[in-house]
Amino acid sequence: MLFFSACVGLLILGYFTYGVVVERIFEPDTNRKTPCWTREDGVDYINMPTWKVFFIQLLDIAGLGPIFGPILGALYGPQALLWVVIGSIFAGGVHDYFSGMLSVRRGGESIPEVVGDFMGMPARQVLRVFSVVLLLLVGVVFILGPAKLLSSMTGLNVQLLVFFIFVYYFIATVLPIDKIIGRLYPIFGALLLFMTFGVLFGLIFNGYELLPNLDFTANVHPKDVPIWPLLFITLSCGAISGFHSTQSPLMARCIRNESRGRMVFYGAMIVEGIIALIWVTAGTSFYADSAALQAVIDAGSPSAVVNEICNSLLGPFGGFLAILGVVILPITSGDTAFRSTRLILAESFGVDQSATVKRLAIAIPLFVVAFFVSRADFAMIWRYFGWSNQMLSMMVLWSAAIYLAQKGKFHWIASIPAVFMTAVDAAFILQAQIGLGLPANISNIASVVIAAAAFAYFLRYATGKKASAAMAENPS
Repeated sequence: MLFFSACVGLLILGYFTYGVVVERIFEPDTNRKTPCWTREDGVDYINMPTWKVFFIQLLDIAGLGPIFGPILGALYGPQALLWVVIGSIFAGGVHDYFSGMLSVRRGGESIPEVVGDFMGMPARQVLRVFSVVLLLLVGVVFILGPAKLLSSMTGLNVQLLVFFIFVYYFIATVLPIDKIIGRLYPIFGALLLFMTFGVLFGLIFNGYELLPNLDFTANVHPKDVPIWPLLFITLSCGAISGFHSTQSPLMARCIRNESRGRMVFYGAMIVEGIIALIWVTAGTSFYADSAALQAVIDAGSPSAVVNEICNSLLGPFGGFLAILGVVILPITSGDTAFRSTRLILAESFGVDQSATVKRLAIAIPLFVVAFFVSRADFAMIWRYFGWSNQMLSMMVLWSAAIYLAQKGKFHWIASIPAVFMTAVDAAFILQAQIGLGLPANISNIASVVIAAAAFAYFLRYATGKKASAAMAENPS
């Protein structure tokens, strides 16, 4: 209990300390008008209260990630808790803050445009395609996942539920953001909080010892899967996730003042970290050992773990509400995944989205494609999602580092986690069977070399850009 409380306390402390450091380095301008004032269109650029923007951001980025990822991370033992704390404060919070605030500074641009502004047109074009594919996969999975969970709860036909979720996603993608998303998310947020803290209090009141095994020297994964780099790929949401950067621009278009950025972007990441801590703790405390947890996952995926824990700790009614909260999470990320895809496509092709007919012109073909993807067996493609997700987080961090270096600011808050995530991504794809399949010792050494080379290139590139910018401002 003490260690868990310390982890939560560190996350909260991180928001009020390191979060302030990140904010001061960025230097938000309270007098600068944000996109909701300068580009208000009544559809995507809408002035909304900060508390509502915060809840939407939290539910946008959450999905099933901070539940399923931590459950899988719990297989590695208490090291997962350390990654959540360190990752959320020093990597995920920085990533989310800059993906949101750089979008604010650029009129609410989507993340491919933001990255392209700092890494050039090739990166912009790659990210346009990459982001659309990534979001399409997320949207489809967040149709099938909730449909299966709802079917297990209600007995309704899965395909019927898929149809209704598809209809909801389409409506939420096309209508102004304050009509459905802005009205439903506060209710969904209450369910999320009930589910999260209900599980925690259920563990305590039912007499479970929180985190009975705090041996940080051993890898307790029942399949002996190496912690490096797999823990950092598996447990992404709750520590750092590239998917968040595709969602932050949605709220960059609605935030009233740059001073609210720390609460909305950095703060939502910290809260997601707390959710992840609770589910890592549930996975390591509810089951006798990681082998028992693995057995339930093998029998029915992490959703079986959620179902068993919620019903056992909270009873039938409380378990129903808690699982309903779990269902809400992917739905509140699926709808905004499709909405983000519409906006990325609109920016890529220069299609104004203020008119309903133009939104439909993008949304209808998008959902037709999504329907066919949902009918296909894309398990192999999805196996690349974890790595692709962290590749995106790496590129966003490098973009933030380039921005800070060009401004002559303390780039280390972004460049250090960027180097770390570069090493993680390189190590994974070099040794994974879906990658090059190299021996772990070779791939790990190579990943360090690749990360070091990327950092050296960054220093040279950023220094040159900074000098060019200074000469342009002062030719003499």
